[in-house]
Amino acid sequence: MHTVIVYESMYGNTREIAEAIAQGIHQADPAAAVDCLPVAEADAKTTRSADLLVVGGPTHMHGMSSGLSRRMAVTAEAHKQDRAAAAAEARETAEGPGLRAWFHDLPPTEPGTYAAAFDTRVDMPRAGGAANGIARRLSGHHYDVVAEPEGFIVEGNDGPLRAGELDRARAWGAGLV
Repeated sequence: MHTVIVYESMYGNTREIAEAIAQGIHQADPAAAVDCLPVAEADAKTTRSADLLVVGGPTHMHGMSSGLSRRMAVTAEAHKQDRAAAAAEARETAEGPGLRAWFHDLPPTEPGTYAAAFDTRVDMPRAGGAANGIARRLSGHHYDVVAEPEGFIVEGNDGPLRAGELDRARAWGAGLV
């Protein structure tokens, strides 16, 4: 089985979840080939080769990120002197394509190609989530979504991940196999 995990990450939390999902898939199927890629590196050829496409991103303003929300995140992160690595990742992500743009270029697939969606989000009333929008877009490109969209919790707007979320992501990834 070949799995491609595509993620957008501003502060590193979504990247960590994507990597944990990849670990879970390997635990469930040691022979599986898994590519875990930031959205800027995920081209149509790579996604077309997948038996399972897993897509995830951060929740911004109740849903998927936008160019505006990514620029706002960079501005906010730039004011935090103690988080240079997160600021660099945020700048790099903001300058590249986000998931919304990536979906515009994603070609439809043949029925029988599987997909799953996840996001990272804060745990607050009415915070929303990006995973449902990601799942809808995957379905619109004729992917068969094989799991309920999943949200993984970050503490505060920029993290860190809540304790236990990486374990939960590994278990969720294993369950996709």
